[in-house]
Amino acid sequence: MSQGAGALYPGLVSHRRTRPRAHALRYRIFMLLLDLEEGPALARRLRLFGFDAPGLMSFQTRDHGDGSDTPLKVQVEQHLARAGIAGGGAVRLLCMPRVLGGVFNPLSVYFCHRPDGALSAILYEVNNTFGDRHSYLIPVAADVRGGVVRQTAGKVFYVSPFMDMDLTYAFKVRPPRHVETDGVAVSIEVADAEGLLLSASFAGERQPLDDQRLLAAWLGHPWMTLGVMGAIHWEALKIWLKGERLRPRPRAPQNPVTLTPQAEALPA
Repeated sequence: MSQGAGALYPGLVSHRRTRPRAHALRYRIFMLLLDLEEGPALARRLRLFGFDAPGLMSFQTRDHGDGSDTPLKVQVEQHLARAGIAGGGAVRLLCMPRVLGGVFNPLSVYFCHRPDGALSAILYEVNNTFGDRHSYLIPVAADVRGGVVRQTAGKVFYVSPFMDMDLTYAFKVRPPRHVETDGVAVSIEVADAEGLLLSASFAGERQPLDDQRLLAAWLGHPWMTLGVMGAIHWEALKIWLKGERLRPRPRAPQNPVTLTPQAEALPA
């Protein structure tokens, strides 16, 4: 496996709610970019990383997709085929790894490519704190290597108890590239019929994936999983104390993946 096949992205998560009560938070995390075919080779190269095995940092297939041991690339390719989207190339996943066995990924992003390397679709995998998972699969209109992808999807999956269901997501993504020091950015704007309600984003700078940087990432964020979960619940408490009402929780969609046909690619 080449040194550049995977990467670390230390960065900043930001949330800003505009109404009916303004609220904002920011915290630092790091994310892992993993080619889904190269995980076992990556684990053989790194002493501090395990693939479907324990490690200081690790990746478990069952933490994603349908929760089974079926290889994630197989699962993603099946979704692409059902949606009539070209696949057959690399599928790279941006997510938080397990840290000392613990993980919670509010959002994991799969970058799906054609055999020629062009980006064909992005799959947004969302987990809520109730143990449910749902994904939005959106095709990419054209090759946007070096560019920005803008996509939209209607909300069908319950996430925050303080947000209604009749909402629209607007995604803006700068996909990761195989370029040293390159960054990645994912932002989501949530809107209702009256306009913007909430914006959330992650922006990180690429670092090579090696044991030295894994150790440094852990030393900088030793309790990342607990920190993320703690931040979610602490901020929820503060929102509730501001007087925001709780919304009823509907059942998760029967289909685990929602296909959204809209896609737009813009130059950088």
